[in-house]
Amino acid sequence: MGKRVIGSGIYSFLLLKAFYKSFKAFTELAKVDPSPISIIFRYLLWLMLLPPLSSLIGAANFGWRLGANEPLMMGSNSLILISVGYFFVLLFGLVTTAIIGCWMAGTCGASESLGRHFALITIVAQPLAIASIAHLFPDVLVNVLILIPTLIWSMYLLYKGIPIALDTPPERGMPRHIWQMAGSSVSESA
Repeated sequence: MGKRVIGSGIYSFLLLKAFYKSFKAFTELAKVDPSPISIIFRYLLWLMLLPPLSSLIGAANFGWRLGANEPLMMGSNSLILISVGYFFVLLFGLVTTAIIGCWMAGTCGASESLGRHFALITIVAQPLAIASIAHLFPDVLVNVLILIPTLIWSMYLLYKGIPIALDTPPERGMPRHIWQMAGSSVSESA
């Protein structure tokens, strides 16, 4: 029996369900073959706007507190340029992680559905994107205290999600888990 192909009509809360029912979200994801374009435009782009927008608003209002007495204040043109760059770096990291994961899928017997890889990476990136609201108060200590536990949560979602969502046999998937954890933590924490 083949997988259901779902284009723009993917279950709206499937990706957000990972917050409170991650096992069920991954199980439902394994049953569908979402369109990569649908995942990118309905979920990924919007999630990736949160970190740069929060950073822009926080830095414009409070400046970056990097440990010095006075916060680092920048002009609005510099802040906009940094935020746009931040967005494109995040987007590039997540898109390349999904594409490379799909390319590697054949080596460990995982699903080679590009849409499913994009959905998995989007689920894994959600906690980090939402926790980036901490950038509204751009203090290094506050951001570290919030983003490190969130990074651990994202790694947990990745580790739990790969075998379920991508149909990876556990005995062949461990190198893939390790690679993808390292790759996504680097691309998402940039």
